[in-house]
Amino acid sequence: MGKKLLCALSLLFCVTFAEAQITQTVTGTVIEKETKLPLPGVNVLLADTLGAVGAVTDLNGVFILRSVPLGRRSFRFSFIGYKETSLNNILVTSGKELSLAVEMEESVEALQEIVIQASASNEPMNDMAVVSVRAFTVEETDRYAGSRGDPARMASNFAGVQGADDSRNDIVIRGNSPQGVLWQLEGINIPNPNHFSIPGTAGGPVSIINNKILANSDFYTGAFPAEYGNSIAGVFDLRMRNGNNRRHEFSGQLGFLGTEVFGEGPLSKKHTSSYLFNYRYSTLSLFSSLGIDIGTSAVPKYQDMAFRLNFPLAGGGSISAFGIGGDSDIDILISEQKKPERNLYGENDRDQYFSTNMGVTGLSYTKPLGSNTLMKATLAASAGSQDAQHYYIYRHVDAEGFYAVDSLPQILGYQFNQAKYSAILTFYQKLNAKNSLVYGFNNDLYSFNFLDSARVLQDDGVDFSEFTTRWNSQEQSLLLQPYVQWKHKFNDRLSLVSGLHSQYFSLSKSFSPIEPRAGLAWQMGRGQSLNAGVGLHSQIQPTYLYFYSKPGASGLYNQEMDFTKSVHYVASYAKMVTANIRFKTEVYYQYLYNIPVERNSSSFSLVNTGAGFSRFFPDSLVNTGRSRNYGIEFTLDRAFTGGYFFMLTTSLFESKYKGSDGVLRDTDFNGNYAVNALFTKEWTTRKDNLIGLGTKITAAGGRRYGPADPVASEREKEVIYVDETRNSLQFPPYFRADIRINYRINRPKLSHEIAVDLVNVLGIKNVLKLSWAPDQTDPSADPIRREYQLGFLPLFYYRVDFSL
Repeated sequence: MGKKLLCALSLLFCVTFAEAQITQTVTGTVIEKETKLPLPGVNVLLADTLGAVGAVTDLNGVFILRSVPLGRRSFRFSFIGYKETSLNNILVTSGKELSLAVEMEESVEALQEIVIQASASNEPMNDMAVVSVRAFTVEETDRYAGSRGDPARMASNFAGVQGADDSRNDIVIRGNSPQGVLWQLEGINIPNPNHFSIPGTAGGPVSIINNKILANSDFYTGAFPAEYGNSIAGVFDLRMRNGNNRRHEFSGQLGFLGTEVFGEGPLSKKHTSSYLFNYRYSTLSLFSSLGIDIGTSAVPKYQDMAFRLNFPLAGGGSISAFGIGGDSDIDILISEQKKPERNLYGENDRDQYFSTNMGVTGLSYTKPLGSNTLMKATLAASAGSQDAQHYYIYRHVDAEGFYAVDSLPQILGYQFNQAKYSAILTFYQKLNAKNSLVYGFNNDLYSFNFLDSARVLQDDGVDFSEFTTRWNSQEQSLLLQPYVQWKHKFNDRLSLVSGLHSQYFSLSKSFSPIEPRAGLAWQMGRGQSLNAGVGLHSQIQPTYLYFYSKPGASGLYNQEMDFTKSVHYVASYAKMVTANIRFKTEVYYQYLYNIPVERNSSSFSLVNTGAGFSRFFPDSLVNTGRSRNYGIEFTLDRAFTGGYFFMLTTSLFESKYKGSDGVLRDTDFNGNYAVNALFTKEWTTRKDNLIGLGTKITAAGGRRYGPADPVASEREKEVIYVDETRNSLQFPPYFRADIRINYRINRPKLSHEIAVDLVNVLGIKNVLKLSWAPDQTDPSADPIRREYQLGFLPLFYYRVDFSL
């Protein structure tokens, strides 16, 4: 059977066609950067054909380039009175048409074609963004070794960004807690878009967002523009792309992380409307049954989907319907184990049943208001939920040395449901060639439903109390965020961006009336630029904390928590060392205040939370905590030309905080340094096939921790740290090497790709944390043990793309 399957695959790959060169059609839309309105009459050229392949955009800004050779190609866009724009080394394959989205900026100096090139490879999509921002492409989420098609894991390669945990995609930006990251999709502030998400976190083990649905998007690490609120660390501004409105195209993929199908195409032959959809179902159970280590003995199950329908309207407007969603569950049944087994997602003294889901659906309407203004209105609904049940295992070791279960009383159960209804209105307005505005509001109506029940451990540290409801809360609240931004271009090389943001949260009556933001960008000439930015930012707290109070407390003592606030100062310098190599350095200082800390003197601070698989339940909180992050970052990267690419990033930083005890300490995430080195090489073989080899090496300082209190840990059945010496110790340095190998086969209207990611190829044992894991087969063993990150993990996928 295996030989027959191998022969069938070999025949599929080796089908030969006529020797004529395979070409592809490239389509796209060109819009003005400030107003987002289409630009007709733009000259589009395939850069390496000496003008032999070209086109001109029509009244809707649309162009079609036919007979484009396969491989990496560059495109040039020129228009009188606008800066020439280039898209370089974009991969053209045979299985799918390439669609480009291009924005061009009007010049303020002369009515001619300006040869100040704006390379769209890493320039931000947002015209108001000046510092600490980088655009990323869908290809980058696949190209970087170890990224797994995940925007968050890809972003961990950038300067100032680190992964918090190999088994999750939480990211630490400049020493900030991962919960300070905001996720946006189509301008909507969305719930945590990851499977197995924990309340109060912004990450998870597997992303729900499939990179195949994304257009070029922006990622911010500080001092972001006024349109972004409710975040103090960073922003993912994700944009969905429209489906192909000319031809039906499909993909199928089988891989370690799931089996998925994808489709796009026109909804009507008479109109330019289009559809796009994706569905994925997990296949980890298959690989676990084959004996492949998936990082845990319990098998996670999940599925997710996405769609987008786009309907262009007469006059340049459009209506779009879109959505993403996913659900996941895992059953960690320690009671069925005869010997201890590895579980990254649970503790070894209980059975755990855990499930999550999230979804977003929305409707957007865009309409030009005259020749210089575009309005975009969006209505959306989103929801996220977590359901967990824990059963404590009373067991003993039998005569043969195996575990035998005595009883399984339930000790914890919670159902957290949070829905949100959003209304977003944005205006893009160009006053003249030098001045433009972006203004509007982003309003959310929250609906909370939090139920939590538990048995509390008795004073003897052995028995539990009766199973009781700790809290059951239903509430609604408004989060209102108006803003305005203004950009003034003194000339084509110097521009100023300023703006105001305001934020009001009705649940706690928190109000931040004026949050100023400003940025300055100076193109100095000779490939050099100098930028600076400053801004005040605020964020609500993890929402379940507003409703939590300890048993016996009178009322909800945390419901009046104010915003955490943060002031960002950033300056950057960049220089093109050669035509393809860029050096960039960025320095920053961030001051955080109004941070919730415990009312009673302690080392607790909310800046240390937001990563991992556990909720946290502090005592009564007050907004008196302080923190500061400062550092310097370096990036040296080479554009993907000549068949290879590299990027080197280095971050040197300090991250300190004060709890209510007034002691200055390292934050949990103060690793002090992080270094990434990435390299990718591609070879084109006969018949335009492609072989790629990518490597990534990461070295970083270890996480902070402190001595554990063995008596308190024994009593609470979890690791309890000595409060006075919190974060006085540091785990050993982190090191990981990843390798990616891919092979793409191009055939007319069909392409195959096989890719292998070897994560932690050297099998380095990096320490993650301390955990409470008593071994009843060896009572003398220390129950507090080091828990390690993922070891060697091979990932692969096979994908086929084809068009009709």
